[in-house]
Amino acid sequence: MSAPLPLRNIAIIAHVDHGKTTLVDQLFRQSGTFRDNQRVEERAMDSNDLEKERGITILAKPTSIEWNGYRINIVDTPGHADFGAEVERILSMVDGVVLLVDSSEGAMPQTKFVTGKALGLGLKPIVVVNKIDRPDGRHAEVLDEVFDLFVSLDANDEQLDFPTLYASGRNGYASYDPDAREGTLTPLFEKIVEHVPAPNLDVDAPFTFLATLLDRDNFMGRVLTGRVQSGTLKVNDPIRAIDMDGKVIEVGRATKVLSFRGLERVPVEEARAGDIIALAGLERATVANTIADPQVSVPIKAQPIDPPTLAMRFAVNDSPLAGREGDKVTSRMIRDRLMREAETNVAIRVTESADKDSFEVAGRGELQLGVVIETMRREGFELGISRPRVLFGTDENGNRTEPYETVVIDVDDEHSGTVVEKMQRRKAELTDMRPSGSGKTRITFSAPSRGLIGYHGEFLSDTRGTGIMNRLFEKYDLHKGPIEGRQNGVLISNCTGEAVGYALNSLEDRGVLFIKPQEKIYEGMLIGENAKTDDLEVNPMKSKQLTNFRSTGKDDAIRLTPPRVMTLEQAIAYIDDDEMVEVTPQSIRLRKAILDPNERKKQSRKKENA
Repeated sequence: MSAPLPLRNIAIIAHVDHGKTTLVDQLFRQSGTFRDNQRVEERAMDSNDLEKERGITILAKPTSIEWNGYRINIVDTPGHADFGAEVERILSMVDGVVLLVDSSEGAMPQTKFVTGKALGLGLKPIVVVNKIDRPDGRHAEVLDEVFDLFVSLDANDEQLDFPTLYASGRNGYASYDPDAREGTLTPLFEKIVEHVPAPNLDVDAPFTFLATLLDRDNFMGRVLTGRVQSGTLKVNDPIRAIDMDGKVIEVGRATKVLSFRGLERVPVEEARAGDIIALAGLERATVANTIADPQVSVPIKAQPIDPPTLAMRFAVNDSPLAGREGDKVTSRMIRDRLMREAETNVAIRVTESADKDSFEVAGRGELQLGVVIETMRREGFELGISRPRVLFGTDENGNRTEPYETVVIDVDDEHSGTVVEKMQRRKAELTDMRPSGSGKTRITFSAPSRGLIGYHGEFLSDTRGTGIMNRLFEKYDLHKGPIEGRQNGVLISNCTGEAVGYALNSLEDRGVLFIKPQEKIYEGMLIGENAKTDDLEVNPMKSKQLTNFRSTGKDDAIRLTPPRVMTLEQAIAYIDDDEMVEVTPQSIRLRKAILDPNERKKQSRKKENA
């Protein structure tokens, strides 16, 4: 058997949309991982449909390339804080990080989040200023920002003495000279090999492995991915899983050992300390468990996972249109699917309700839970989704606490006043405000998560679509008291059938419509936003009275304003506590949780008297 190649394990970390997945594509191409004539999709690492559509990385994925006799294992990590549970665990698999920052946007909140985790683990970063060819690039200021960020995160002297490269991931070059506009990524390869240490692990000790990622394969069953921390493992070796307290969870054999080669998982006969592998053969072991030789009894210290901060209710769809567009509608199917999700996505917690018809799903944020719902509707599920609610806690003195987020907003100077006023209404505290060049201002707030639910749509309207908002979990702190919710009431359909253009035309004066003519509607469905603060029941099926008199002029053709069509996230953020989103493979409808108007009145009276 040939000697294994010297190893380098690195993670690429960056803010959303700073170009890390594109850079990894170029590393593949220039290392010869892809043949010149091989057809490979752009952003090959974003393999999931939702990742391609949204242009973000949701799932962390290891890969490896060979360059000049070295094997470089690369992990492309999610940049969004909602997927932070993934990031923390992945960093425990690597010995170095490449920190990618945009030459114009600079160090952003998620950069801070992931970099803080990396520095805390003692990893020494290589800083790559990407998109160096941007006309609005300001690389010198960006480097100062990165240095200040490292200082604020308590970086040690070695970490502060970071090497810097200037690159264009899309054009495939990196250089030590910020003015370079051509070349290859060779300087980056060289710097990785020189700056990132080889895994310093004991090959002769008993086998240990920390599970950091989990997925399920139809043929192999449960597959655990992580780094071999010590020893060697051969196929069919006996292994056992122990939890963080050292308790044995199960005993089994390594039925399959898979190594990463490019984008593929390839079966291998043996894995050694330092290798990043996928392992099959255990049925109950999960993330943060230690998989080890049967003689090992002490678990590897694992990163604790940040607690969920937000919960939503996933219920069986009970609307009059239920079962027409999806084929997975029963509570048993929904339960099985959510349990499967919680099994592989450790940041999610699922609790069944007493009536067995709904489930509380707790996660890290609206985006993470939105991705779960979107994935389920594509699989044919129909669901009723409640408004997100934050999970409160209590401190040591018995005071009620709630999650807070750091919110960094980049807006044109003219909109900054409106944004500050709206955020302060939502109990946010302004912590920093500074010009960021090109007529823009960067404003930082500490805000209760509760106040941010439903604000994003309003924020985009207030900033004419030009504002950028980034959020990051900060802490649990004292409860801030009541926060005002949605200002406007809604238009509620009082009948079931198909909407009529004539009726919608007369309802346009009342507010903004969510539906178009011929759309299926039912009693209790929200068909628009009322211009006033109260809810209004209306008839969207009212047709023109026919008489035997001819009108003097031709009837005016009905011209309706296009309805406001909401995405899944916008709909979830829009609804109030007594409303739900009906999600099916084809439609997203807003509705009252209680469809019957008399029943709704009874419930509201009960609340008032309570």
